[in-house]
Parts: sequence; structure tokens; C-alpha cells
Amino acid sequence: MLNFTKIFRDRLKRFLSDLKLWLTPGLGIKRWLIVVLVGTTFIALGFAVLILDVYRQTEISWLRLIFNLISLSFLPRLLRAVIFGGAGLLILSIGIWEMNRSILKPFIKPGQPVIDTLSDFKKRSRGPRIVAIGGGNGLANLLRGLKKYTYNLTAIVTVADDGGSSGELRKNLGILPPGDIRNCLTALADDEEMLSQIFRYRFGERAGVNGHSLGNLFISALTDITGSFEEAVAESGRVLAVRGRVLPSTLHDVKLVAEIKMANQEKEIRVVGESVIPQLNGSISHLWLEPDNPLPFPPAVQAILNADLIIIGPGSLYTSVLPNLLVPGLAEAIRASKSIKFLICNVANQQGETMGYSSSDHIQVIEKHISDTHFDIIVCNNDMSQHSSPPVEMVVPDPELEDQHSMYFAPLIDHKNPSRHNSNKLAEVITDLYYERTGPLTGGKTLIPDNQELKMN
Repeated sequence: MLNFTKIFRDRLKRFLSDLKLWLTPGLGIKRWLIVVLVGTTFIALGFAVLILDVYRQTEISWLRLIFNLISLSFLPRLLRAVIFGGAGLLILSIGIWEMNRSILKPFIKPGQPVIDTLSDFKKRSRGPRIVAIGGGNGLANLLRGLKKYTYNLTAIVTVADDGGSSGELRKNLGILPPGDIRNCLTALADDEEMLSQIFRYRFGERAGVNGHSLGNLFISALTDITGSFEEAVAESGRVLAVRGRVLPSTLHDVKLVAEIKMANQEKEIRVVGESVIPQLNGSISHLWLEPDNPLPFPPAVQAILNADLIIIGPGSLYTSVLPNLLVPGLAEAIRASKSIKFLICNVANQQGETMGYSSSDHIQVIEKHISDTHFDIIVCNNDMSQHSSPPVEMVVPDPELEDQHSMYFAPLIDHKNPSRHNSNKLAEVITDLYYERTGPLTGGKTLIPDNQELKMN
């Protein structure tokens, strides 16, 4: 008996504690609970009228006795109201609780309470509208961290890729390259680990598909089915349950062209192709698109103008980030946008593109292509430690930049892969800095870690 009492008391205590969480402001529960209570009250009144009518008309003594026992007529009226009201509220709460558990069960991660799942979803749904501009693994890595803070993410991706599987599909099928878009879609997917493996799976040559990845073939097939590349990307996002959007910077079939100064030559050479430019290992002096005035993708422009935060980088500077900024309409939209703007410097230099570059060099190249654009904060890594073999050439931070820009230095590298940012650290820093400028989170909580110092002039 004592054991049963203890179990009942513990479960009741846990139920009341969970009920308190369900009534937390902002979850959208209380308003509908009131509606349910009002509806239940009207149903109860209807039954009460029916029962009273039957009670008044019956002359059978034993039936009257049952009515009296059920209605607890031997108790004071106020006490009866409290008993029936409390019992009804408890039964109603348990019913709604268990019904929600049954409905939400397929969408809840094992071991995670329902209230945590709902609260987390609501918080991310109300997160800032963030537009990230770039391409390659750098952009996908950024999105992987940011999706833990907001679902309102838009990735704008270059379509100048002409190498590997994407290049083959572009040449043979006449579609825009799907590779970078595929990486971003998988990064934004709920079940990224499994989908990433599936979409990155490459068939062997014996399969007769030239070693293409499944993800690229999937987007190519949807392009043929839907009749347009942009609709194929949108449908891919729906199939993968993506939280956010991935948009091409333009729908034009553009090529990336560069003038490169080679070490042992006086004249600059003209190089065509995103995949060819890094192979020459020269100094890139000028970069442009052909055709040189492609129209931007309208939803991408709209996303930039409606954004709360625009992030440029990280990613391959000349072949991932800049091709987006070379689309005239996008650069103009960035300048016109009233949103907060962050620039994320790469943590490592890339062979054939930026070898020997410091953080100052990266910033100057970006500012050259989107002049008259003020960055609210430029984020740089200051952790130069690495354990890779061969060692990676890190982008050296320039402390003197603090005299010219609003800088933030933090250890951001992924020690398992020092050529990339740690996605969780980078996303945390970005959200910290964003809320530091726009105001604290709900409840007055700030995301700035105690051991971080905001270094801005």
C-alpha cells in the first residue's frame, strides 16, 4: 500500500511539473486549452440539463438514489463544485496529454520529452531570418550549426561549379550544377547523418552512371520531372524535410572566368572554369562571370531584403563566395538591405586560391566586390593550433584590423579537420553576436559565453 502511494505521489508530482511546463508562455497551448475547457463546459451543461430533466420526471426511488449518489447531493454545493471541477480538469488534462503523446510520437526523438520537442520547435520557428551566402563545404558546415538555433534559414549558393559529378551532369543534361545545393540540403535536413550518407553515395563505374552521387542524380531526375531546376530544389527540400531553403544565386548558365598571374610569367592568362582556376596555383587578379550580367534569382533577392541577418562566408573565396557576389542584383540587394551583416573569414587558406592570405587579404577581396557595404561584425578564428598531417596553412588574424572594422576573434577551428570551422562553435558565436546587437533572448537570457569577450571598436 505504501509503495502504491509513493508511486502515485511521484507520478502526480511529475505530471504537475510537466503541466507547468506546458503552460509556459509562447507555446500556443493555453489559448487552445481554454477553448477545450469552454467546449467541455457546454457539453457538461447539456448532460446536466438532460439528467436533471430525467431526475425530475422519474418516480422510481432506487433510480433517484443512484442520481443522488452520483451527484453527491449529500455534500454542500460548493464542495461538490470543487470536487467535480477538479476531477474534470484532471481527467481532461490527462486525456489531452496522452492524446498529444500519441499524435507527436512519430516526430519525437527517443528519450526526449514531448514538451522539450515542442518548446525547441517553437523557439527555432521564431528564430531570426538568416541568409547565408557562399557555397561548397564551408556553407554547408555553417548551416549545420545554425539550424540548431533557427529554422528560418536561406542558403544562397553559386551555380558556377563545373567540376566532378556536377560538371558532368551540367554538360550532359544541360542543368545547373546540383553539387553545392545537395550539400546544403543535406546539412539542413532533420536526419542529416543518414541522408548525408545516402546523398553522397557514389555509384561505381560498373553501375553505368559514371560515378555520380545519388543526391546529384536525384536532383537531376526531379529537374526532368518538374521541368525546372528551381522547382526540383524546392521539391528536394520537401522530400528531405529540410528546415529552411536553398536557392541558386541565378538560373543562368554562368561560367567563372579569372585572370591569373603566374609566378614565372609577365602576362596574365585567362582561365575559364571554376574547377580549373585553383589548379593553376597562380595569383588571381580579376574574376568575373560569363555572361557578365546574369539576372539574379528573384526569391534570393527577396530573401536578402527580408533578412534579419546576412552572413557572407565561409567557403572557397574565389570559387564559392565571390561567384554569388558577382551576380549584380545580389550585390545590390546586400547593399540595400537594412539587416545586420556578418563576414566570416575562412580558418585556412586554399591551395591555388588564397595561399599566403591573411584575414586582412580576405576582407579586402570581399569589400572590393561589394563596395560601400558595411559589415557590422567580421568574425575571425584565432586558434592556430592544428594536429593534421600535412599541416594546414591557417589564415593569420590581423589584430590591427580592430582599428578599421568591428572584429570578433574566437577559437573556431574543428580540431578533427583544422581546415574548417567547428560548426557548433561558429553557430554559437554568430547567434551570440546577433542577439548581443538586437537584444536578449526570451527571459532575458543572453547567449554570450562567460569566457568570451566581444572585441569591437
